[in-house]
Amino acid sequence: RGETVGRAESCTGGLIGSLVTRVPGASEVFWGGAVSYCDTAKQRLLGVSAHNLQIHGAVSEQVAREMAVGARALAGTVWALAVTGIAGPGGATPEKAAGSVWLAVAGGHAGTRFHQFDGDREAVRMSAAREALEWLLRLTARGKGNQ
Repeated sequence: RGETVGRAESCTGGLIGSLVTRVPGASEVFWGGAVSYCDTAKQRLLGVSAHNLQIHGAVSEQVAREMAVGARALAGTVWALAVTGIAGPGGATPEKAAGSVWLAVAGGHAGTRFHQFDGDREAVRMSAAREALEWLLRLTARGKGNQ
C-alpha cells in the first residue's frame, strides 16, 4: 500500500529497529527514527516538551504520544511507533514500577497503551518490542495511516 513506518525507542534501545530489519524487504516500509534513551534526546530529536517531561516524567502517556508524533515528523512516515518505559531493575519509583511501559502510535489510528510487563530487564525489553510491533501491525492492517 506504500505506507511507511518510523519509530522512537527509549527503554527498548533500538530493539524494535533490530527486529524489523531482520525481515528481508523491510527497507520498503521501515524508514528509521530515533533511539532517545535520555530526556535531552527526546527533546532534541523528537520535540518532546520539557513541560511534559517535568510534570509527567519520561515514562508517561503524554511523552509517549509526543515521541510518536516526533518520530513521524522526523522520518517523514505515514505511521510511527514509540516506546518509553522502565526496563528495570533500577529506575522504578513508588508510582512507576519496573516493567511499566507506554506505547504510542501516530498515524491514522493513533493512540496510546500502557503495559506492565514481568521479568528481568531483557524480558521487559523484548515484551515491549513485541507488543508494540504486534499492535502496529494490527493498526496498519486497518489502513488509513494518512488521516
